Amino acid sequence: AGGSVSPWSAGADRERTLQPKKQRRLAPRRSLVHYLKDREVGAPGRAGLPGFERQLSSHAVRSLPEVLTERPLALGTLNKVFASQWLNARQVVCGTKCNTLFVVDVHSGHITRLPLMRDRVPALVGPQPGCGIHAIELNPSKTLLATGGENPNSLAIYQLPTLDPVCLGDRQGHSDWIFAIAWMSDTVVVSGSRDGTVALWRLDPDIFSDCIAWRNVMKVPLYAHIRPKDVEAIPRASINPGNRKVRALAFSGKNQELGSVSLDGYFHLWKPRSNLSRLLSVRLPYFRENVCLTYCEELSLYAVGSQSHVSFVDPRQRQHNIRPLCSREGGTGVRSLSFYHDIITVGTGHGSLLFYDVRAQKFLEERGDAVLDSSPGTARRKLKLTCGRGWLKHDGFWVNYYGGVDEFPNALYTHCYNWPEMKLFVAGGPLPSGLHGNYAGLWS
Repeated sequence: AGGSVSPWSAGADRERTLQPKKQRRLAPRRSLVHYLKDREVGAPGRAGLPGFERQLSSHAVRSLPEVLTERPLALGTLNKVFASQWLNARQVVCGTKCNTLFVVDVHSGHITRLPLMRDRVPALVGPQPGCGIHAIELNPSKTLLATGGENPNSLAIYQLPTLDPVCLGDRQGHSDWIFAIAWMSDTVVVSGSRDGTVALWRLDPDIFSDCIAWRNVMKVPLYAHIRPKDVEAIPRASINPGNRKVRALAFSGKNQELGSVSLDGYFHLWKPRSNLSRLLSVRLPYFRENVCLTYCEELSLYAVGSQSHVSFVDPRQRQHNIRPLCSREGGTGVRSLSFYHDIITVGTGHGSLLFYDVRAQKFLEERGDAVLDSSPGTARRKLKLTCGRGWLKHDGFWVNYYGGVDEFPNALYTHCYNWPEMKLFVAGGPLPSGLHGNYAGLWS
């Protein structure tokens, strides 16, 4: 190959004196084109160029939102999806305001409702209307799922992938709805509640084996009833002492620290060990409706969503070094957040998705060729994905209070990515509390 003459080729049978040549060592190819070609044919050593993997991943994160298209998913008469997580390449588990836990197949649209776990001692007062399931989280190994029980004050743990019940935290735990859940490890989980407390739960491995054994004997789903290892109250703020509701949690695996946000406008940092130790409390610059929180491992940065802004908190810096971003969506608020690399996805209360580059400190913009009337020097439009109509119940409340307005933008209370397949699941419902409706869509 490459023009060299083989000793076995025609005309090479005459005698020659071959002088041994010193073989030159090929210089490593560091071109992105060479890397892609090697990866295509499965060449060894592709792990030797992690920088290119990073570049490709970063490029994909920035390019994906521009090419996403929506496929609506029908959810029947369910009311407002508050939480969601991918279970596998085609199934997403969701929780709703009407206290329904279900799995939707994003390929077929089929919905499977899951039975909720019941407290050992029934509550004297039944669940209040409008509470629902606000949080669903999978442990790091994706072998357990944590969410709310039939009583929204209780923490329910299911086994994956079977979704069999394992245990229910209904003993000496929370006295009000669970708003947030975060896993510290495969067997340690923290819940945050409207009662102003955070609870640390440690799951005994014997629970799993006992439940499986009893399930095999009795042929009915059985689960244990557990109590938390520690419960800590959010400190009372001087400005808004009656509104300590814990609204969101996010865990830093790198620093082994837990961030929490409460509706009184504070960010709290905790060290979860055998108990929960509070490290610091920070007053947030925007303190209305702080309802969502996410964490970026690469930047060691928390992001908090409020009524009209996303604020950034670096616990190791006394001052806010990154300026807050304004969602500019009519004051309807930031309802869901997620970090991937340097890009934060913002789900708003006005039915739109925005994408913010934290390093560049600006929103992603539409490509130049997408703006037909653009000219040199003209600012490009902010990239925004607008979600569909969903379903809205036409009841008396809708007629009396909203004059029968047929279209209402949906608050995007939850979204989750399936990065290997470049898919985004988004769900929510109408923002006004009295309206009954839902939205769900698969963006791919």
